[in-house]
Amino acid sequence: MHKAFLYGLIFLIPVILVSCGDDDLKKANPVTSQKILLNRDRTIGVEIIYSDSARVKAKGNAPIMDKVTTQTGSTYQEMIKGVKIDFFNVNEPGVIDGTLICDYAIRKEQEQKTFFRKNVIVKNAKGDTFSSEELIWDEAKKIFYSKQRVVVKGIDGSILEGIDFEAPQDFSTYTFNQGTGQTIMKDAIAP
Repeated sequence: MHKAFLYGLIFLIPVILVSCGDDDLKKANPVTSQKILLNRDRTIGVEIIYSDSARVKAKGNAPIMDKVTTQTGSTYQEMIKGVKIDFFNVNEPGVIDGTLICDYAIRKEQEQKTFFRKNVIVKNAKGDTFSSEELIWDEAKKIFYSKQRVVVKGIDGSILEGIDFEAPQDFSTYTFNQGTGQTIMKDAIAP
């Protein structure tokens, strides 16, 4: 019985080797030649401080931050478990003017932009709450914007929503297109 198995195995090995043709190897080469090399450095429990002229403007916390360097040399930071950022009042040190939280963020250094995605919620100094699935912070222009739907819940009970949203970094004012909503009028409208 043992000899029969050994003879069967000796017969099968050449059959298997013959069935491997050149075509399979030729198909595999193009796939392996398209490698993209990344260098990923992971940091756990990150605190990031943004300052301008020695004044702290914001402090961010992320459970995980990956710094990725691509094959071309460009870099980005990816916060796969989200981020929480507190914005500070520049005139009153230590006073928080607003907060941003989200489930995912990516900062592209060369573009000077940070993309906040998934359950993005911002609260400004007035107490208004902004929510969207994506907000983009343009560091050079010092604005936040989004092409996606943004819902604004005012402290007065008003609810507005629209697309093509834009606001300064402090969210003190905002604009959007195709807006709808309900607002509370403080003064009675004269007939």
